[in-house]
Amino acid sequence: MPNGIRVVSECVPHVRSVSVGLWIGTGARHETPKQSGISHFIEHMVFKGTANRSAEQIAREVDSCGGNLDAYTSKELVSYNSKVLDEHLPRAFDVLADLVLNPQFREEDIEKEKGVILEELKMETDNPEYLVHETFCRNFWRNHSLGRSIIGTKATIKGFNQDAVRGYYSSVYEPANILITAAGHLEHKAIVDLASQYFAGLTRSAIRKPEPTPVTNSPLVLKNKRMEQVHVCMGVPAYPIADERRYVSYLLNTILGGGMSSRLFQNIREKNGLAYAVFSELNLYRDTGCLALYAGTSIDNARRVIDMTIEECRRIRTETVPDEELRRAKDHLKGSLALSLESTSSRMSNLARQELFFGKFISVDEMMECVEAVTAEELLAMAGDLFTGRQMGLTVLGKLNGLTVLPEDLVC
Repeated sequence: MPNGIRVVSECVPHVRSVSVGLWIGTGARHETPKQSGISHFIEHMVFKGTANRSAEQIAREVDSCGGNLDAYTSKELVSYNSKVLDEHLPRAFDVLADLVLNPQFREEDIEKEKGVILEELKMETDNPEYLVHETFCRNFWRNHSLGRSIIGTKATIKGFNQDAVRGYYSSVYEPANILITAAGHLEHKAIVDLASQYFAGLTRSAIRKPEPTPVTNSPLVLKNKRMEQVHVCMGVPAYPIADERRYVSYLLNTILGGGMSSRLFQNIREKNGLAYAVFSELNLYRDTGCLALYAGTSIDNARRVIDMTIEECRRIRTETVPDEELRRAKDHLKGSLALSLESTSSRMSNLARQELFFGKFISVDEMMECVEAVTAEELLAMAGDLFTGRQMGLTVLGKLNGLTVLPEDLVC
């Protein structure tokens, strides 16, 4: 649009639904330490009432036409989205635009929502899997906003007031950061017309300068906490989300801990019975990333789980992945990619990720071809790059009973 807002849509003619999303291309990583959690706080606050609707009217509006309304905050974006029947698209768009453009931010609502979000923070910190990942990230991305919680802290949440909320909202909810995506039974012109109707009045804003690439650390944190299990989180630096080697990363993660047939799941859970939950995952951002590994186990087995995880990382770094295993991993990944894009809501979200992080549309067929093109030699090279030297970080949370781990124990 003339003011810089981007509108991207995909027509899916054989369905009756339309999913539409308004995306703010700056999330929790753009906050200062004092602002930690404010992006998530604003995401909550827009639902407390706008210039045109009360909180109850917002809740009823999309429900009354059989659709859904949702929102979430991540490290690098905020999403407001809705899925409705095609005939209700104008109504859903009106609600989303109202949320983003006309929030009230009343002082009494801010005070009440502080209590809600403090309860959300308590709920999350009572979850040991969340807590061990947050502790790991805080130390892995030490002194950087990627290491801070999306929700914030008790102190920052309690410190938010009307001036802070309105000031941050004004600096972030501007055309350069706004992306509109839609997928389903639609015409692109109709989406553009709706976007123009509601957003044409916004003045073009300057594009935000990218932040410096964060420096990763290799933390070794053993934290005593009274709980039934010991929770283990390990990780190494990985490549950014748009890196041309990302499909190699996806396959490496799939083979290592991305499914029931993965090496970590089979060896730690199935063959040795040491854990119920064990997996690896990729946390990828614009300019950096992390390959993380998690397991929940008993204190008696914690050291063995750590050693077996290191051994699996060492093996994938030094031994070529067999053809049969590579074939199985490719089929698993291709199936997961294709199935994850079956709904209009997932396609709408995919459009946003591609525009925000890649700047172009990548079809499912292109993704499949890229997965198929990965070789065992590329996997070996990447594993050799990631699992080398003293790059592995470790956080262990639970009743440790004298558990010790030395930095040299984490060398792959």
